Amino acid sequence: MLGTALVLIAASLLSGGEAGAHGDLVWATGAMDARAGGAAQDIVEAWNQLHPSGPKVRIEALPDSPGDQRQQMAIELAAKSSEFDLLYLDVVWTGEFAERGWLADLEDIRARIKDVSLQGPVQSATWKGRLWAAPLTTDAAFLYYRTDLVDHPPKTWKELAEVGLRVGKEHGIAPFVGQGAPYEGMVVNYLEYLWGSGGDLFNSDGTKVQFGNDPSALTALEFMRNSLQSGLYAPGFNTMKEEDARNVFQSGNAVFMRNWPYAWALSQAPDSPTKGKVGVSALPKGGSDGKNTGTLGGWNWAVNKYSKNTKAAVDLAKYLTSPEEQKRAAIEVSFNPTIPALYKDKDILAKNPFIGELLSTFTNAVARPSRVTGSKYNQVSSEFWNAVHETLSGKSQAEESLAKLEKTLTRLSRNGKW
Repeated sequence: MLGTALVLIAASLLSGGEAGAHGDLVWATGAMDARAGGAAQDIVEAWNQLHPSGPKVRIEALPDSPGDQRQQMAIELAAKSSEFDLLYLDVVWTGEFAERGWLADLEDIRARIKDVSLQGPVQSATWKGRLWAAPLTTDAAFLYYRTDLVDHPPKTWKELAEVGLRVGKEHGIAPFVGQGAPYEGMVVNYLEYLWGSGGDLFNSDGTKVQFGNDPSALTALEFMRNSLQSGLYAPGFNTMKEEDARNVFQSGNAVFMRNWPYAWALSQAPDSPTKGKVGVSALPKGGSDGKNTGTLGGWNWAVNKYSKNTKAAVDLAKYLTSPEEQKRAAIEVSFNPTIPALYKDKDILAKNPFIGELLSTFTNAVARPSRVTGSKYNQVSSEFWNAVHETLSGKSQAEESLAKLEKTLTRLSRNGKW
């Protein structure tokens, strides 16, 4: 989907000049986005025919896995390669890529982005007070539920467990699916339980690890362990990623699902068993005194510092962040805009009727600590999901896992000096 939007934008902007290692303007994006049903490649070919003098737009398909995408881009950038001009970055990569000196500074367009954008996406594109990426689309997880099986979405995780187990047993399906494989998605799932209960990993400025002494941290991890043991999670939860969860839910084999907004359109496809049977709501609270919150997701556009066509790429950022282009991306490829005014746009609402309900979810979404940890975030995430996975697999008790994790993160932070 991303390839489609970006190529359309590039087609309206770029002309002439050298670009990339081969004279092309190269966009590095995941294979799933590059495919986009063939539409992206069709548009690239059409544009290139109309602009034979170039620079031609070429999509470089990276692996489907975000982790593998990051690794491949990191290898190229560490070698100061100009192979990729345009970089499609997960919001948690901005700090790392900027700290390593791989990105061109976009501070000159900061004001025009900040004035019209949601705070979370702007923060996700910022590192140490400077803008290093242009927010493309925002995201936050929410709860999917079967409207033909339950009357309303649960308000708390406890209620979800009670309803899910009962309804799942009645209909012979799984109560709940989410992401439990040992990867970043597991970290996100745990954090949502933690934040929903009022807890957090670090203090407000990220200088001190605080969750080790927070009862919410233990409550969240024990909820995950108990959910696995009680059968609340679908079979195979500890190996599930986003698409695994979606496939179970969309096939009609789960009552509830935690996932990103992309799953909505797929669940309403003409041949989907769940068409017309799915509701969406904010994730439940951890308790009566908790809060509804999801993890901030999304993707940002950045410019390779070593690109041979930096000026054209920065011009692309200016165009991309305009309200007109964000509206077009929302209508054509279902991107969630980073501009709040667009959530009331009648044309977007006609295409995606439920998008107006998402603004509060995106506004309340909580960012992962990548802006604090910078280049160490990948290691922080790895340590985190290892600790949670050890608890879920029965290799250690929850208290033991959290104590060990707290010591590790404190060491990595050098006592608050990332």
